[in-house]
Amino acid sequence: MTEQQTPVPDAVDDRPPLPGTAPLPAPGDRRVLRTVLRWTTAAVVFAAVGTSTAYGITLMDRTDLPGLATRADGRWDYPQIVRPPLPAGSPAPFADRNAAFVHYADLRELVLPAPKGAKPDPALAGDHGWVKPQVFLAEYATDDDRDALQGELTNHGLRHIAGRGWTMPDGTRTRIYLLQFETGLIAGEVQEDEFAGYDEPTHALRGAPTNKMDDSFPTAATTSGHSLQNAYVEQKPYGAEQVKQAYLYSGDVIGVVVQSRKGDAKEIPFQQTVVLQRELLD
Repeated sequence: MTEQQTPVPDAVDDRPPLPGTAPLPAPGDRRVLRTVLRWTTAAVVFAAVGTSTAYGITLMDRTDLPGLATRADGRWDYPQIVRPPLPAGSPAPFADRNAAFVHYADLRELVLPAPKGAKPDPALAGDHGWVKPQVFLAEYATDDDRDALQGELTNHGLRHIAGRGWTMPDGTRTRIYLLQFETGLIAGEVQEDEFAGYDEPTHALRGAPTNKMDDSFPTAATTSGHSLQNAYVEQKPYGAEQVKQAYLYSGDVIGVVVQSRKGDAKEIPFQQTVVLQRELLD
């Protein structure tokens, strides 16, 4: 919130200036100063109003994260990440007056954009950013897992799923899904019961039968913001691809990030993608 400027009085202050300070301006000069302050305050207010239409657009500096400082380490070239505008009068997801922790912005605009050089995943490129539950459930390995998840998502009132996917020139495939529920409490129950196992994910993804918690993330990447993160990495011996996955709990939204690559899935692009998606949801 912009701090209001204290009005400058017209009366002359007869007290001597404090040591080391400049003398107070004469009455005529102070009228000029007061006018300047008014215009300065107005400019700051207008800037604040413009900023509020795209809430919290200043995200964590990527160079603050160890290992993500330069593109020479394998970082992808993402576009500038800007949170979408909120509907008029709607609070940010973690504002004091948003007791249900609801994301009021367009969920499709909260999905991380693809980096430079990415080829869109045709399975996630259609339907204007919305993803059918069957497409999301197809990420999981067995009929039992898919049936169990479908039942839980239905029972907990899943509203919709937004998603995006792409493939990079080195063959790394990324899929991101955002699942939105009525409240943060409901999303938290689903996250705890269906996704975030302590040592491994509750349901196995296709091609990733054995997983463990991924503890390679820098501390700054796992302790900042409001979102909770559980990340897992497939263990050897794995098949043609190694799969990495992360589950993000952010208010009424559960984010699922899946990244796979023939041979070994690279560490830095996965960390970067998960961290930026977290920041976008915060």
